[in-house]
Amino acid sequence: MTTVNNFTDKISNEEAAALPAIEFGGEIRIVDHERDIAEACKALASEPVIGFDTETRPSFRPGVTFRVSLLQLSTPTVCFLFRLNRIPLGRPILRLLEDPKIRKIGADVAGDLRSLRQIRHFRDAGFVDLQAIAPQWGIEEKSLRKLSAIVLGQRVSKAQRLSNWEAATLTDKQQLYAATDAWVCIRIYERLLRTPQKPLRP
Repeated sequence: MTTVNNFTDKISNEEAAALPAIEFGGEIRIVDHERDIAEACKALASEPVIGFDTETRPSFRPGVTFRVSLLQLSTPTVCFLFRLNRIPLGRPILRLLEDPKIRKIGADVAGDLRSLRQIRHFRDAGFVDLQAIAPQWGIEEKSLRKLSAIVLGQRVSKAQRLSNWEAATLTDKQQLYAATDAWVCIRIYERLLRTPQKPLRP
C-alpha cells in the first residue's frame, strides 16, 4: 500500500525517454468480424474497470481526416481491439460506453468520444479522464506518456502512433502498442487511488 505521494508535478521529454518501457503482457484479441462483437463485450461487461483508447489512421495531407480505425477496451489481463473500419459500432459496444457502472479509464477521453460520435451517436457514462483527475495528486502533465512516467516510473512507447491503423493486418507491434495504451490507463488509475492526493496550490 502506497502511503506517500512522491509524484513530481512535471517531467521532461528527456527524463521520460530514459525510463524503462512498459508493455501489456496479457492476451490481445482482435475483433474484426461482426459475429464476435457480442462475445467480446460480454467479457468486458463483467469488469468493474476497463482501459479505453482509440486509434485513427493518420493523415499527412491538409484538410484530409479519417474516422476512428480502432477502439481498444482492456481488462487487466485481456485487451480487445475493435477494428471499427471493418465492423459497426454496434449496440453491444455502445452499451459498454453508456454503462455508468463500468468505469472506463482513458486520457483525453473527450477527444476520443468526439471521434467515436462521428460514427454513431451515444450518451457516454462512467468515463474517468486521467488528464482531468491528475491535478488532484499534484501532477500537471497531460500526455499519457508523461502520466505513466510520473505515476508508474515507466514510459509508454509512441513509435506506432502514426502507423496505418487501417492496414489489412495489424502488425504485432501495432497490436502491442494499441493494447498498452488502453491497459496502462488502468495501471495509472489504480496507482493514483492507492496514493494520497496532493492538490495544487491556488
